[in-house]
Amino acid sequence: MIPRTVFEEEHEMFRDSVRKFLEEEIAPHHEQWEIDGQVDRSAWLKAGEMGMISPTVPEEFGGVGVDFRYNAIVDEEVARLGLTGLGFALHSDIAVPYIIHYGTDEQKKKYLSKLVSGEMISAIAMTEPGTGSDLQGVKTTAVKDGDDYILNGSKTFITNGQLADITIVVAKTNPELGAKGTSLILVETGTEGFSKGQNLKKVGMKAQDTSELFFENCRVPQANLLGEEDKGFIYLMQDLPQERLSVAITGIAAAESILEQTVEYTKERKAFGKPISTLQNTQFKLAELSTELTSARVFLDRCLELHVDGKLDTVTASKAKLLCSDLQCKVMDECLQLHGGYGYMWEYPVARAWADSRVQRIYAGTNEIMKLIIGRSMVK
Repeated sequence: MIPRTVFEEEHEMFRDSVRKFLEEEIAPHHEQWEIDGQVDRSAWLKAGEMGMISPTVPEEFGGVGVDFRYNAIVDEEVARLGLTGLGFALHSDIAVPYIIHYGTDEQKKKYLSKLVSGEMISAIAMTEPGTGSDLQGVKTTAVKDGDDYILNGSKTFITNGQLADITIVVAKTNPELGAKGTSLILVETGTEGFSKGQNLKKVGMKAQDTSELFFENCRVPQANLLGEEDKGFIYLMQDLPQERLSVAITGIAAAESILEQTVEYTKERKAFGKPISTLQNTQFKLAELSTELTSARVFLDRCLELHVDGKLDTVTASKAKLLCSDLQCKVMDECLQLHGGYGYMWEYPVARAWADSRVQRIYAGTNEIMKLIIGRSMVK
């Protein structure tokens, strides 16, 4: 196995504590949360005490002020244990960074310490019923009225939607400007005119609450504007590389874990009187998957290094998301096949991992969008 050089000793100490916490405090409850369709809020508070939630928040606002490698460690350990649907990655890697990067001092003081402790849970509302990956097509509007904005519109497939206390809403403040008229607005749960629909039932990631959100003449103070008006689309484009890197990190860690489990399973499962690990087809499949995962891991660790140095560009992040999510789905499918009928049983980790993996090629921009981004960069 090729040694990983992106992490240092203090990172591995943090990894050990995260893994122990997840094994003792999270794993025993995960099956029940899958049934409930959401994670108990106590898990967020306990994770906050461990320093696992939004560790990149600056110390002056209640965080630890470390780099994204600590986020990556949490993502990897959650994925390796198959504890998908916790919602930590959406909160720490995607939503909270917008407040860190673009929030006013007042907004940071009001929200960040509680977002680090797990007292508050965040969501970001981009996707709409008719837009999907097309953020330029957002229809939700925020119209000025005195010192307020009045929001109207709806969102769907919003991770942490049921549990979220604060939601970053992507809305058009100047619709006539198209994408250039997009803004980000903070909306607290309980605000009049803001309602949450049902907790959506999904193919996988069943412990993660995913919701529809509705805004009907929802009045929000202009002080809740995140960053500058009409700069929302620019902010989204600047922060999406980290979101796509997060998806890639989760995907490869999950795939590596399932491959390890599958290797052990093939040593135990017998066919024609001997372990299937002795069959050439099994060995060839395992060899192919291991080789592809090793190649992806080296590239992904390099992307993580670039990101920590502030040098990960949109195209490279898109390549990481495309490569790693496609490979994740391939590994899960091939490993399920090697499990035979047992692989299709929900009690087996490979079945859950197979179901959980499919959405990775859809959110954070579909893989078709990733190909467009990469292709256009090549021929422009």
